[in-house]
Amino acid sequence: MTQIYDFTAEKANGQEVSLADYKGKVLLVVNTATECGFTPQLEDLQKLYSRYGGENFEILGFPCNQFAEQEPKADDEMTSHCKANFGVTFPMFKKIDVNGENAHPLFTYLQNTKSFQGFNLNTPTAKLMKKIITDRYPDLLSGDTIKWNFTKFLITGDGKVLRRYEPTDEPLDFEKDIRQLVNFSAAT
Repeated sequence: MTQIYDFTAEKANGQEVSLADYKGKVLLVVNTATECGFTPQLEDLQKLYSRYGGENFEILGFPCNQFAEQEPKADDEMTSHCKANFGVTFPMFKKIDVNGENAHPLFTYLQNTKSFQGFNLNTPTAKLMKKIITDRYPDLLSGDTIKWNFTKFLITGDGKVLRRYEPTDEPLDFEKDIRQLVNFSAAT
């Protein structure tokens, strides 16, 4: 049976990493972009990393240029930009595809494991996001594909994909989920 620890990915610096290196840690896997309306989420992701990162928690950032070409930078430029503008210190990986035939196998696994539950249409941002996708990218509406940059997956310390948060879900809004998992992982 496939699990998250079966995958490898290449960091922005070219280092190949096995996700098995993160066994026992709570993970938040995020597809990112530096020129997206959701890019300011990097600041809140870094806040979470500063609070919980280290022994029991990691955020793994995977840049993607599939959504309105919002990640045009080369890997080294993207990493520098994230650090300089948002203080990002969590691991950033090489730019990948998250959908389609060239999708990184990790993201194919994630979207097949945790399905799209829809946008929370109680927020103006989510209503706007749904309208943009409906009007400009209707093919993204069907199935469990990644709908846009800053889709986030929360993974337990034993490798289970627990939750999928959509781009419109603000990182600090689900901090309690992370804190609970990190505290549980520390206790076991």
